[in-house]
Amino acid sequence: MKRLTIAVPKGRLLEPTIDLFSRIGLAVEVTEGSRALVVSSVDDRARFLIAKPIDVPTFVEHGTADVGVVGSDVLTEDEHDVLQPLDLRFGACRLVLAAPRDATTDPLPPHAVHRVATKYPKTTARYFAGLGLQAETIRLYGSVELAPSTGLSSLIVDLIETGATLRENGLEVIEEIATTSARLIVNRTAQKIRFSEIDALVRALSEEVRT
Repeated sequence: MKRLTIAVPKGRLLEPTIDLFSRIGLAVEVTEGSRALVVSSVDDRARFLIAKPIDVPTFVEHGTADVGVVGSDVLTEDEHDVLQPLDLRFGACRLVLAAPRDATTDPLPPHAVHRVATKYPKTTARYFAGLGLQAETIRLYGSVELAPSTGLSSLIVDLIETGATLRENGLEVIEEIATTSARLIVNRTAQKIRFSEIDALVRALSEEVRT
């Protein structure tokens, strides 16, 4: 039988993802410092593709992977055509709008065009449109907190866990836009062709995250 292919994200979600799959019997050995991007489970029932979080939904949508794990922030930003059967209940963060703590004026004047640095330009544009405000989004892939102090933007939208990095860089949360967590995603065709396998996987993961 063809092995199930599972796309998992590098970074902060990798360790809890590998741990979760190990707890349902799909153990995989990922050694620290390894550059391997394709790793088989110990029992060889599945193979794991280790990818950048932003790429995980692409692998799943196009059928390179049958299922995947990715943060809901990525799914909200790019709106991939995948099934989302399960909230895995780890990797919780907040997507927030933040501004310099020592700002002396209203950070959201109603008639201004707000310059916002973010990794999430589509989500940010939708948020500001919902407020009835104009925004110019500037996409950054890292160190978003630098933007206000360097004059690149007056505001940022970013994902935070504790908010410590914001505070260290003189920023404070103005609004919480969304809460995020890791989600299981499934390729639509794989769901039909490999229904029994994927249904069993979803059930096993669901039982594990509820304990």
